[in-house]
Amino acid sequence: VHFGGLFSDAMRACYESRIAMRVLWRRGSFPAHDGDALYEGVRELDLSDVLTPAQSLSVSATVKNGELTHSGFVAQKVKDALVDAQRAQFGKRSDVDREDADVKVSVHVVRDQADLYLDLAGSPLHRRGYRLEAREAPIKETLAAAMLRLAGWDRQRPLIDPMCGSGTIAIEALLWARSIAPGSLRKGPYGFERWASHDARKKDALIAIREKARERVVKAGPEVLALDVDGNAVALTRKLAKLAGVDLRCERLDVRDFVGTDPPGHIVTNPPYGIRLERDESFDQELGAALSRLSGHRVSVICQDRELEDSIRAKPTQEHALWNGDLECRLFSWDFR
Repeated sequence: VHFGGLFSDAMRACYESRIAMRVLWRRGSFPAHDGDALYEGVRELDLSDVLTPAQSLSVSATVKNGELTHSGFVAQKVKDALVDAQRAQFGKRSDVDREDADVKVSVHVVRDQADLYLDLAGSPLHRRGYRLEAREAPIKETLAAAMLRLAGWDRQRPLIDPMCGSGTIAIEALLWARSIAPGSLRKGPYGFERWASHDARKKDALIAIREKARERVVKAGPEVLALDVDGNAVALTRKLAKLAGVDLRCERLDVRDFVGTDPPGHIVTNPPYGIRLERDESFDQELGAALSRLSGHRVSVICQDRELEDSIRAKPTQEHALWNGDLECRLFSWDFR
C-alpha cells in the first residue's frame, strides 16, 4: 500500500497501524539491469541525513523478473555502494549489523528497476510487545487484526474465539475495540528513532502522536470471549491479555460443546490446519456441525483447505485469500439463520 504525506504521518503509521508489518520510505528509484548499474544508482543517492558512520547498517534485498536473480548479490552491491559513499564523504563507514542495525535498508529489484527503501519500523510491527510466550503455530498479531477487519466485526456484538490458542485474535479484538494503539505496547524504539535525523522536532512529534492516541482510548469494550479445550492455552491467554492491558473472559471448553452467546455474537477463529498442529480426520465434520448450530451468529474461520467449507455444506457469505506465514489460506464467513 503506497501513501504520501509528512514524516509525522509515517511515524503515526508505525504507531497506530494494526495490519502493516513494516513502513518503508522510498528514497530512490533507478535502473538496475546489472551489478554496475545497481551500484551507480545507489552511489548517486544521498542518505547522510539518516545514515552517518555513527549508525550501524543492514541491507536486505528481493529480486523478481529481471537480469539480477540473486538477492544476496544485490544486497552486497548495495552495501558496498553505501559504505563507499560514506568513505568518500566522511572518511569512514558504518558497521554492518545483521541482527539489530540502526538503519535498515531494503532494496526491491523488479524487471530491472530498483527501489531503495528505509525501514521506519525497525523490528516488524506484529511484535506488539505483549506476546512474550505463545502456543505452537500462533498467528501473527497483524494477521489477527486483518481477519477481524475482513470478517466484518462491528466492535459492538460479542466476539468469540472458541479455539483461542495464545489468545491473539481475542486480544487484538479488544485492542481495536478500545482504540488502544499497538505502538503503546511496543518495547524498544522504532527504527526511525535510531536515525541521525531523529532530532528534537521529530521527538516532539512522536510524543504528540502518543498523547493523541491515549486520548482516543475507550475505557470499556464489548464482550470478548476466548475459549480452548487446552487448560494451558486458557492460562496463557489470561496472562497475555493482562500484559496487553485488556480484560477477557477466558474459559476452558471444547469448541464442539460451544452453544453460542446471547445476544448472538461473531465467531472469529483459527483452527488447527493439520500441518503445524495435528487434527484427526473427523475434526472438520464435527467442527462444521457445531458451528452450523449457532443460529443468529456470524462465523469467520481461516482455513488452509476447503474441508470445513465442505463440512458446513453452505455457501460462505464471503471469502478472502490470506497468507498465514508461507501458507496460502482462505478466510470464510457464514451467517447462520
